[in-house]
Amino acid sequence: MTAYIIKRLWQMLPTLLGVILLVFFLFNWVGGDPAYILAGRMPNPAQIANIRTQLGIDQPYYVQLWIFIKQIATFDFGSSWSTGESVSSILATRIGPSLTVLLPLTIIETAIAIFLALTFAFIRGTLTDRLIVTACTVGMSISILVYIIVAQYMFAYKLNLFPVQGWGENFAENLFHYSALPILIGLAVSISPDLRLFRTFVLDEVNQDYVRTARAKGLSEQRIAWVHVLRNASIPMITHVMAGLPALLIGAFMIERFFGIPGIGREIIIAVERSDFPVIKAITIYVAIATMLFNLLADLLYQAVDPRVKLT
Repeated sequence: MTAYIIKRLWQMLPTLLGVILLVFFLFNWVGGDPAYILAGRMPNPAQIANIRTQLGIDQPYYVQLWIFIKQIATFDFGSSWSTGESVSSILATRIGPSLTVLLPLTIIETAIAIFLALTFAFIRGTLTDRLIVTACTVGMSISILVYIIVAQYMFAYKLNLFPVQGWGENFAENLFHYSALPILIGLAVSISPDLRLFRTFVLDEVNQDYVRTARAKGLSEQRIAWVHVLRNASIPMITHVMAGLPALLIGAFMIERFFGIPGIGREIIIAVERSDFPVIKAITIYVAIATMLFNLLADLLYQAVDPRVKLT
């Protein structure tokens, strides 16, 4: 196991280098000259030259690339161009609110989707199963903006059950008070596609020979579903969940923006609006690293769920 982890971490280096080169190319050749962005609407040549010197973009490209690599290695991307705050400080303070919403959302959503998928897969073809599939299709067709607007109007404005915006210093208050409605909205948006996908994974297993053998041995449907079928269907489920976690961190920007949650998703939207390149580059690199680490974690979970999986 240890040797496999070391091997995978070593194999991540070329991928990370490719991401670094791609990000460096995009921001230096496609993103435009940041000196003109920072100088304002009426810059003068001396001001432009001074900003370029301060940022180091008057250096040769290989020097700028080396500076960028050192920033990644030291986790120090300098300061935000719009606020002057340290980028590392921005990320450290924004990750907490994002995880407060996304971790409970992911856990609850995955648990509900697995439970419903196992339940409805064993009653496939019935009226209830068809109604659930139809409801999922309808739910997937509705924009997240509709969910947000309707939920804020009904539960926050009309019923006054949840706050529309806000964030505090207490974790319990943030989780159960400010995050409750965003989590419910996230469940309403994501449960439909996950349920349909997990149902497909389960259906692929319930038609296998080992399920018919288990029934012939007299095992109950509950044991067949929760022990045998779930174990075999969990491999693609783990792949789906782990692959979606990094994207989920950024994809929550709509919820964070509408509810005023000071998270990573909201921060990157603000950074894009202000052309705050240091923040955008840092988040891009960290999301790429998180994606590779979650892929490694998925491989380890494969073996934990199914000992037949060999890590080589």
